Amino acid sequence: MRAAATLLAAVLLAGCAGSGALPGSLTVTELEQRLGAPAMRWSETDGGETLAYPEGPQGYRTWFVRSDASGHVVARDNVLVAAQFAKIQPQMREEDVLRLLGPPVPHWVTYFKARDELVWEWRYCDDWNEPARFDVMFDGRTRRVRSTYAASEDLRGLNWFGNFRGWCSR
Repeated sequence: MRAAATLLAAVLLAGCAGSGALPGSLTVTELEQRLGAPAMRWSETDGGETLAYPEGPQGYRTWFVRSDASGHVVARDNVLVAAQFAKIQPQMREEDVLRLLGPPVPHWVTYFKARDELVWEWRYCDDWNEPARFDVMFDGRTRRVRSTYAASEDLRGLNWFGNFRGWCSR
């Protein structure tokens, strides 16, 4: 059921871009009626909001929908891209990472006791249009970023069922 809802959300988000719905003509309330509640939301300093819509538990995109102070949608962006990953810096807080990338895949959040390290992971399509994973490693005590790591699923040995490049087509 969740997968169907996620697919519907992705189709509707794409439909907003191609249906003639101009930025500012769709309100956050209308968007939530179409897509449901976002996985995360927060207020911006300009009075607007950012809503995070991940494409499901193993999707390749997380859409950030931004609104202005009047509640009208002004932007929609996939944040699981190299330019966003490059913004993650050592010592950033968990909250800062969430505001850049949205929530990680819940069942891929792992704590390594021997290293006292918490790892969050996202799935995305890399610049070569291949399924890939991006990890952020946090110090277990301070919950601050230690480092990051990105690699294709093929390089990680996770491409068990053959070539899935078609899944990443843009």
